[in-house]
Amino acid sequence: MNSYPQKSAPSVHPIHDLISKRWSPLAFSSEPIEPEKIKSLFEAMRWAPSSYNGQPWRVIYATQDKPEQFEKIASLLNEGNAWAKQAYLLMVICSVKDFEYNGKPNKHHQYDTGAGIENLFLQAVSMGLVGHEMEGYDEEKSYELLNIPKDKVKSMAMMAVGYPGEESALSEDRKKRQEGKRERKPIEEIAFEGEWKS
Repeated sequence: MNSYPQKSAPSVHPIHDLISKRWSPLAFSSEPIEPEKIKSLFEAMRWAPSSYNGQPWRVIYATQDKPEQFEKIASLLNEGNAWAKQAYLLMVICSVKDFEYNGKPNKHHQYDTGAGIENLFLQAVSMGLVGHEMEGYDEEKSYELLNIPKDKVKSMAMMAVGYPGEESALSEDRKKRQEGKRERKPIEEIAFEGEWKS
């Protein structure tokens, strides 16, 4: 199993290790992920909070040990994200637009699906895996290729998950991107007490 130093967040205030160690690398190993770990990723997703317990998240996934399925999903990636084909596990993240209990539109379906994905991300970190989400894929093609009912479901993003790979396998520009400093906005720019502040 390959590994590289975790890029823990340079936090000003204490946060949990699972949060500080979550990042989105570009170097993945094609080493198989144990089936039980894959199930644990989706189990973590199941327990995310959602409006009216609607659980709108859906995942279409494939692993490298089933090449036909894997290549079909991998074919959706934009050229700039071709590096993600090295990961053992690829997913297309989807979200159901309407509530099941009353059939009405769920205006929070994408918000809730984001919560499910964050659970999956943190579970991955806890098991020594890394993940990387991508908006660079052919969303329109995904509906037809993967039989996603476009009128009822939103294809949102793709995600690669795997064990860490060797940075030396990356091109120079991607290696530079992976080695870049982790930065976040200061709290004062994202959390306002009492009212909106510009």
